[in-house]
Amino acid sequence: MVGSTHWLATGTAQAVLERGGNAFDAVVAGGFVLHVVEPHLNGPGGDLVGIFAPAGGEATVLMGQGPAPAGASVEHMRSEGLDLVPGSGALAAAVPGAVEAWLMLLRDHGTWELGDVLAYAVDYARNGHPILGRAVSTIATVADLFRDHWPTSAAHWLVDGEPPAPDTMVRNEAYATVLDRLVAAGDGAATREERIDAARAAWGSGFVAEAVERFVRTPHRHSSGTDHSGVITAADMAGFSAAYETPVTTEFRGHTIAKAGPWTQGPVLLQTLNLLEPLDNALLDPSNPEGAHTILEATKLAFADRDAHYGDNADPEVIETLLSKEYAATRRPLIADVASTEVRPGLGATAFPPLRETYDPAAVASGVGEPTVSRTGETRGDTCHIDVADRWGNMIAVTPSGGWLQSSPTIPELGFCLGTRLQMTWLEPGLPSTLTPGRRPRTTLTPTLVLRDRHAVAALGSPGGDQQDQWQLLYLLRTLVGGYSPQEAIDAPALHSTSFPGSFWPRTWVPAGAVLEDRLGARVVEGLRSRGHVVELSGDWSLGRLSAVTRDPGTGTLSAAANPRGAQGYAVGR
Repeated sequence: MVGSTHWLATGTAQAVLERGGNAFDAVVAGGFVLHVVEPHLNGPGGDLVGIFAPAGGEATVLMGQGPAPAGASVEHMRSEGLDLVPGSGALAAAVPGAVEAWLMLLRDHGTWELGDVLAYAVDYARNGHPILGRAVSTIATVADLFRDHWPTSAAHWLVDGEPPAPDTMVRNEAYATVLDRLVAAGDGAATREERIDAARAAWGSGFVAEAVERFVRTPHRHSSGTDHSGVITAADMAGFSAAYETPVTTEFRGHTIAKAGPWTQGPVLLQTLNLLEPLDNALLDPSNPEGAHTILEATKLAFADRDAHYGDNADPEVIETLLSKEYAATRRPLIADVASTEVRPGLGATAFPPLRETYDPAAVASGVGEPTVSRTGETRGDTCHIDVADRWGNMIAVTPSGGWLQSSPTIPELGFCLGTRLQMTWLEPGLPSTLTPGRRPRTTLTPTLVLRDRHAVAALGSPGGDQQDQWQLLYLLRTLVGGYSPQEAIDAPALHSTSFPGSFWPRTWVPAGAVLEDRLGARVVEGLRSRGHVVELSGDWSLGRLSAVTRDPGTGTLSAAANPRGAQGYAVGR
């Protein structure tokens, strides 16, 4: 079974399964296709977070988040006249982590040769694929930026100076050549593993890293409205390796929920579940006013702790306390009958990021909606996702992101650009997420694995930036408490809070802010407003882009579900 945010990635992964590949072969093949067919949502210069359980094995996190380059310091950003890390431009680039992580996963858990896995992405890049209407809209939004300041992006993405028409065939010969060169790097190696390691070296220490370092030295326009050079070097890329990590977990209604650690926002989901678990089922139902209010208020408490305590250098003892049932019991009384307009971290937090309701540097035009792209390349929540379960019991969920076509100028000989994950760090000192060379920015990427009696029973995730764990929370509440099927849970109307500092530039917040799909109905909307929530309606089918796969350990029966919003996600299997 496969579910993802794009039908071509789903079809690719399923084709690998049909040809005898396992879940890891399939997810890597689908992941590289996502680079090609959703370039506004992820790219080779970006990053990923995965979580998986091999058949009969333990839940494991796949860490594909690169750190801040050695030259990316608070002092350097301040010397460039910045008070926030920009939302677009190579100065905001962390070390790319996605390709390294995909290749490591394939080496260690896959069975196929690299050339066979990459053949699908090479074909779509070299011979073409129909470009999504949403990708075209993104290109149109930043077309002036491309024409005026990013000529290499204009040459790559514009056709006679204009965005391509939706559903027309587009190609990326440069990226197809990069993939061919990665495969060729392994020629002559004795084993499959050595051939893949040769590709990893060509990426991190060879021609890709060299091209990146050369290109970013040219100053270019950033979302700040000013021009800067990037600081990433080939040495930064050579020093990074993907890794496997032990997940953090909590127990909820007879299930173990597993997430990546506090270098992601993943633990907020666990904290929120701990707050909600002992409450009456009606208060865990987002379809009624009382439940929607309770969920929003619990979410705000967990996110306050995220911003005060999470980061690559988070204190392990603090995180252990935050994830305890005892700590949740001390926080639960803070959920009152009226919406809080405060940010209330626990454990005596003394440092907290700036709270800005607006941020308006000269000449910057902010976009609205989700996903958001401004004319200066600012993005919020632009991501993709893929889940795979195979016949042998392997299960994996991966959320790749970053390296969006609008992140920074296209590197011509590579066919892609660098990401901007450093915008999730702060320039204020003393925070676990303060920008620090060599440390990972706290990412919003946050897939979920659900286990019952130590067996993986569901893998899921969603695009959506700060909303990823909020929308997955709704899925878990509806499936584990409400009895919904996976597809019913994904289809059901969604909501989320904006009452905490956003992870994406310009990092503003809306006190007591809540965004709802209109389908939740007047009773919920008015009920929330009467409790003090600042409600924004977003349309009937606008929030949540989840996909999921499930497995019944007793029967081996598999299922998959995908998001209907935007008519783009797809689930398939047999």
